[in-house]
Amino acid sequence: MLDVRNLTKSYGGPNGRRVLDGVQLRVQPGEYVAIVGESGVGKSTLLNLVAGLDIPDSGQILLEERDLAQLDEDARTRLRRARMGFVFQAFHVLPHLTVARNVGLPLALNGQSGPVAEARVHDLLAAVGLEQRASSLPRELSGGEMQRVAVARALAHRPALVLADEPTGNLDPDNAAMILEILRAQIKRDNAAGVLVTHSATAAATTDRVYELTRAGLHERHPRATQP
Repeated sequence: MLDVRNLTKSYGGPNGRRVLDGVQLRVQPGEYVAIVGESGVGKSTLLNLVAGLDIPDSGQILLEERDLAQLDEDARTRLRRARMGFVFQAFHVLPHLTVARNVGLPLALNGQSGPVAEARVHDLLAAVGLEQRASSLPRELSGGEMQRVAVARALAHRPALVLADEPTGNLDPDNAAMILEILRAQIKRDNAAGVLVTHSATAAATTDRVYELTRAGLHERHPRATQP
């Protein structure tokens, strides 16, 4: 599903700082992996490259065998909209839309409407325990509820790739545990490839495989090694 090959990225011109050097990562459908590492090692840079928001200096990023680095900006935008889902630490729930309309937004952007789309939104709201909040506005929700909306929205259009960037960073431990459980269950249910970027050993331990990003590159380590 996702195949990252020999990825390099520098900032600041020819003599600039090398952020990523020879990074390799493969994620299969239904597989959920975590990327951990100290601040400043390039986790956000790697996620932006995988999302097609930035272009590598060299290497390939293959999503369903399409190389993002070879696509123009419009093509990357279309691919991102159709085949990727995003969960962020800051929720990014649209304040003027109801819960149901927030969750259904990716479907609308991909031209899907009517009973099938409405059923998908209903099913996802039920899965995240928010079916009774469908007509609520974000200002009426708790932080944990807003993040559940964000998870449901990310998965609404059944993306091939789900990218989660510190999705529990603003949540208390109970809500964080709930979000992590929901995210994993839905990625597995939809047979998506999931990539979680996190500082949390607890969050990383919920994934199938854990990779640590350092100045020396990206290396797999056993999830148990992330636990205190």
